[in-house]
Amino acid sequence: MTTNKLKIAYHYFCVLLWLSIPTLTISQESKNITYFGEDFFILEGTVVPDSLKENRYDRLPFSYKEIVREPVWNLSKNSAGMSIRFFSNSTSISIKWTVLNNFKMDHMAETGIKGIDLYFNNKSNWQYLNTARPQGIDNEYLLISNMAGEMREFKMFLPLYDGLVNIEVGIDANSVIKKPLKNNIKPIVFYGTSITQGGCASRPGMAHTNIISRKLNINCINFGFSGNGRMEQPIAQLISELDPAFYVIECLPNMMSAEQITNRTIPLVKTIREKRPETPIIFVENFIYEPSVLDKEMDKNINTWNTALKTEYTKMIEGGFDNIFYVDSENATGDDHEGTVDGVHFTDLGFIRYADFLIDKFFQFGLITKQDE
Repeated sequence: MTTNKLKIAYHYFCVLLWLSIPTLTISQESKNITYFGEDFFILEGTVVPDSLKENRYDRLPFSYKEIVREPVWNLSKNSAGMSIRFFSNSTSISIKWTVLNNFKMDHMAETGIKGIDLYFNNKSNWQYLNTARPQGIDNEYLLISNMAGEMREFKMFLPLYDGLVNIEVGIDANSVIKKPLKNNIKPIVFYGTSITQGGCASRPGMAHTNIISRKLNINCINFGFSGNGRMEQPIAQLISELDPAFYVIECLPNMMSAEQITNRTIPLVKTIREKRPETPIIFVENFIYEPSVLDKEMDKNINTWNTALKTEYTKMIEGGFDNIFYVDSENATGDDHEGTVDGVHFTDLGFIRYADFLIDKFFQFGLITKQDE
């Protein structure tokens, strides 16, 4: 074998060795790890009681299986926007989780689809530590080790585009895990489509609802259904039963027709207003897809959809509806056109910018104050 071939072989050996380190580490240390299930952590990002769900990590009540369209039900099995939170003095944190579908896409990292992010509370700021990389249906991963054995608060964000069958947190056998108190601040409810669900964040913590939740210390409830957030009455009825600080409706990046926008916007608001007469509702117009700068048909369609939404908003304001807000999406992900993975769905950069963009709007509308941060 030539010297050059030896160098290449050595290079690939080193790469494979590096990639195998997490797996090797977890197998070496697993004998010292004890796993704990749902009784030892709090589930956040949902307000539907476990008793009403088919599975704890679903987003809709089981009764909605026969009410919503099949694609909406199937997507509701994804755990987008949910997180678990706990205290532990362990020197290491591991995770075991089983996903529902082992789903894959060609434009989104599997860590975002079905991985799990670990954060810790660092002086009242949630700081990222690591991501558990999925290997299939059943997964086990050592997220961090060699910590000082002091009590810390941890938070894990759950898969965006796959469902969870089960999840367990692993800690040192001689350490403790404690369930924290519930955050009683009213949540923000988001209803939308693929971007709301988190497409195409590289990892769960980078979806904008999760970024906003961390930055504002407010639970965000994610009713994002990829390609299926269409201002439909069953979802309107469900979210009207909740008691949020306010609603964010971002259903237009869905290619709803102008007719659907016209026919469904005001009925959506009326349904919410029957139960929540004063709760603010924010409508976000369609984002400007990057190809539309040259694709004239796409540009025309986006303008048509946004005009339809703005027309319905104007009708509501002129008709005496209170606490209805409209967000022009211009520069929502910056002005350098670098915030998407495919001209439409956001990268982490796009999500960070969009989260900050929305937070600024929340301040402008007077829906949150500096004390909420």
